[in-house]
Amino acid sequence: MHAWLCENPVGVDALQWKELPTPQPKAGEVLIEIKAASLNFPDLLIVQNKYQTKPPLPFVPGSEYAGIIAAVGEGVDRLQVGQSVACLSGTGGFATHTIAPAQLCVPLPPDFPHVDAAAFIMTYATSHHALVDRAQLKAGETVLVLGAAGGVGTSAIQVAKSMGARVIAAASSDEKCELCRSIGADATINYSREKLRDAIQAATAGKGPDVIYDPVGGDLAEPALRSIAWRGRYLIIGFASGNIPSLPLNLPLLKGASLVGVFWGSFARHEPRANAALMSELVRWYGEGRIKPVIDRTMPMAELKAAFDYMGSRAVKGKLVMVNQNAGRPL
Repeated sequence: MHAWLCENPVGVDALQWKELPTPQPKAGEVLIEIKAASLNFPDLLIVQNKYQTKPPLPFVPGSEYAGIIAAVGEGVDRLQVGQSVACLSGTGGFATHTIAPAQLCVPLPPDFPHVDAAAFIMTYATSHHALVDRAQLKAGETVLVLGAAGGVGTSAIQVAKSMGARVIAAASSDEKCELCRSIGADATINYSREKLRDAIQAATAGKGPDVIYDPVGGDLAEPALRSIAWRGRYLIIGFASGNIPSLPLNLPLLKGASLVGVFWGSFARHEPRANAALMSELVRWYGEGRIKPVIDRTMPMAELKAAFDYMGSRAVKGKLVMVNQNAGRPL
């Protein structure tokens, strides 16, 4: 097997594409022949030693991937060799093969492409958990999605529309806004040339959004929070801008609003049954055509460093997926 090995977490440039012995699964594990793996923001942080999870060295980065089970360990009875699965295990994805805990593998229907599957779990589970569980979104409510053209942003648009909400998508360019409209957004805001707060007020006739979905943080957070509707819910998803905002706590007090933390990974660990039901519903929605990952482009696995550079350019719309062009089911 080949893998991108992180022996010194000082950044992407230190990663090395190496040939390694193909491991064999232990009890409760499976060996996966990886067909596709997506890039997520934590994949960059983890090789920079900036992520909250710090795996022992050396490790193979790549949190989310899809492929075919090549071998199963003792005690694994719900999965079998030749079965397609998606997995989010935190590491191991940027390789041709990996070992994964069987309990983290999501079985895929035969018509679920590996590229879509590799870009599915983290973003859609985050958005479903955020909007359905944490925000208790209701049909007819208005959702503002910040960073709407990114991976989690595009998933949030689709999940919110599936629930009958009105969606305002905020992004940094006209091209990105057009993408958001193409996947269901009812209105868009280009915050690179519009004052965010004024645009939100105009798009909601002064009422403000009932739910704000914020994976960006930084300078967008305060004007968005100042615009929230009475009893609104501000979903704190992450800080892709790199800056964690300091918000005046009198704002939620005045609006009767809630600041709601969203960490799907902890939810999945603490409430595995609820998470399994969440994933089953998302797979069903995919089969019904209600949601579908937006794939900016695919790139060969060996070009991972170039892919990280492209992700850093902020030009990615949706998800960037690395692929292994080898035998097996079409990607």
